[in-house]
Amino acid sequence: MRAIYILMIFGFLCSCEEVIEVDLNTSDPRLVIEANINLLEDGSSNATVKLTTTAPFFDDEIPFVSSAIVSISTSTGEIYDFEYIDNGMYKSDLIPEFGINYTLEIIYNEEIYTATQQLQTTVPIEFVEQRNDGGFSGDEIEIKAFFTDPEGEENYYFFEGISDKGTVLDTYEDVFFDGNQIFGLYSVEDLEANDEIEFHLYGVDRQFYNFMLILLQQGSDDSGGPFETQPATVRGNIINNTNSDNYPLGYFRISETYSFSYTVQ
Repeated sequence: MRAIYILMIFGFLCSCEEVIEVDLNTSDPRLVIEANINLLEDGSSNATVKLTTTAPFFDDEIPFVSSAIVSISTSTGEIYDFEYIDNGMYKSDLIPEFGINYTLEIIYNEEIYTATQQLQTTVPIEFVEQRNDGGFSGDEIEIKAFFTDPEGEENYYFFEGISDKGTVLDTYEDVFFDGNQIFGLYSVEDLEANDEIEFHLYGVDRQFYNFMLILLQQGSDDSGGPFETQPATVRGNIINNTNSDNYPLGYFRISETYSFSYTVQ
């Protein structure tokens, strides 16, 4: 008899099921700007500006921006126009120099976005060490990429490690290791022998250091509870000169860059 009651209750609950549509708040799309100029070791550069817009939470497609006008002017009078390639990417042959102001200008939807930056210095990645007893379990591969900070200077670094197994990003300020050797740590799941890793070390300023530090801290908070505090909007160094309320997301960065390739042993 008890089994019959249980079946009746289960059937009642199933019959009461209904699809609930979640009505999420929406807002007008904002421009998202990833403007990076990297001075490479051989004296060449990689100057790109990627433009997208924000999209509703459940949208799968990235809304690329292809109709903007992008340029950079310098304090010495040069103007560099960026050519649209594809997937929201604009490129130029600009090679940055130290001590010059570079002003990014983006015209999109009849609004003008600007930011000004200078080239920030960095140091080479000198060598890499591998250990095979890392992680909590003691059997994971960890890679350390070492570099030496110049003594008596205020320096900030953006570290990037990339392989097919995953990307690791980190930021450093030299307040606690001024003039000493320090390393960037690369540790991802399933790393194994013959995996190839590309390390990049970028020179950045304090504002970018703080900007990226907040983003990385938000990204590492994977608690995911429905009642957790939502991440705050992180403002970069780019402003909307036409309508300050319609501020963009993203950052304009100019960095001296050193790279190091490593094959896991």
